[in-house]
Amino acid sequence: MSLSRLFNPRSIAVIGASRNPDKIGHVILRNLVEYGYKGKIYPVNPSANEILGLKAYKSVLEIDDEVDVAIIAIPADKVLEAAEECGRKGVKFLVVITSGFSEAGNEEGEKKLVEVARKYGMRVLGPNIFGYAYTPSRINATFGTKDIAVGGISFLTQSGALGIALMGWTLMEELGMAALVSLGNMSDLDATEISDYLADDENTKVITIYLEGLKPGTGKAFIEKMRRVVARKPVIVIKAGKSTRGSMAAASHTGSLAGSSRIYEAAFKQAGVLEASTVEEMFDWARAFSLLEIPRGDKTVILTNGGGVGVLATDAAEKYNIPLIDPSNELKNKLRKVMPWYGSVRNPIDLTGGALVDNYVKALEILEESDEVDNIILLYCRTAVLDPIELAKTLAEFKKKLSKPIVAGFVGGADVREAIRILNKNGIPTYPSPERAVSSLAAMLEYRRIRSRLGGVA
Repeated sequence: MSLSRLFNPRSIAVIGASRNPDKIGHVILRNLVEYGYKGKIYPVNPSANEILGLKAYKSVLEIDDEVDVAIIAIPADKVLEAAEECGRKGVKFLVVITSGFSEAGNEEGEKKLVEVARKYGMRVLGPNIFGYAYTPSRINATFGTKDIAVGGISFLTQSGALGIALMGWTLMEELGMAALVSLGNMSDLDATEISDYLADDENTKVITIYLEGLKPGTGKAFIEKMRRVVARKPVIVIKAGKSTRGSMAAASHTGSLAGSSRIYEAAFKQAGVLEASTVEEMFDWARAFSLLEIPRGDKTVILTNGGGVGVLATDAAEKYNIPLIDPSNELKNKLRKVMPWYGSVRNPIDLTGGALVDNYVKALEILEESDEVDNIILLYCRTAVLDPIELAKTLAEFKKKLSKPIVAGFVGGADVREAIRILNKNGIPTYPSPERAVSSLAAMLEYRRIRSRLGGVA
């Protein structure tokens, strides 16, 4: 069954919708309404006639309409009965919020849930999840924050608490999301099948996954399926449960098999999946993928107004295997004309601390026109002569003329933070350190090599 009706449903029933604002069923219903879902919403609660201005139903069977998705937020001992009713109703997808299944030792209950779904041709997301969101359809069927910034990042997570926390964090960091999917126990739908769907989703530019482990015996299928996904879209994974105690925690958390970290690392490499070390790194890379086209080549220059940050970026470029070009004499001569006489036309190209907005713009025009350059790492250190917000606004406008990927690292205080926000909002992935900017470009170049190897477009 295609997952289209999960992400683009015509109607959603919330089984366990509550009038109590402290209940999960109430929060999910409220988020659906207030985030602006345009389809039909049906609260199901045997003790209510109306919730949030919507007519409530005693059972999903009473709804006089087709139901594509049923969100189930009721006690575990009532889930199977609700699933049976959903099957008889013709529901296509069960989104089971409820905990108390394999993660709590109730493997039999989880097995029966999937059996019921199979009997009626339904698919199951969960159980033990916080819900899911798809911003193009204005779906926020979670009990996390109401608001979600819209963009090109899709995030799949086995951890509900982490996922909810990151909903707020991505909003604060202005990381635009396409899909946010809580995976939980992955009794049926798993990371690979959802990734396969999102790989063809025009709104998803990059897929990110917080993974604790796979179900036993699914490793080979994971590699084969994810190779096909990666050939279409970049996939970034952060693998939790690498330590001995961490793997035990993962097993008790979602019932997953954490396994040897080396085995997972090998599997990711074979599949072409990029593995990040931290959540911050994963979303740094994802920001770049969501805002930029895949680089056409790997020839890179560093443009800076500070020697120190230029050196740090150069060290990082060597660490991450980014080829820094040696500019030709022709390119050097052009650059000398747009910088102070004491600047450097080597790579890094140092405009010096006396650089003004005009120096940056003219240097970028030269680099944009040069066949020697594929990618630009732009760095800025706060100086008294160059206002970072003025520079950011000018670069945001200049971005419209730029065809080459550009990542930026801006270092400074509160006004630099605002400049970073402006640039990110206008399609230039910008970070508060040179190393994070370099790391993000490196991830894109590595994906370019991977996709070429897997038969995608180089």
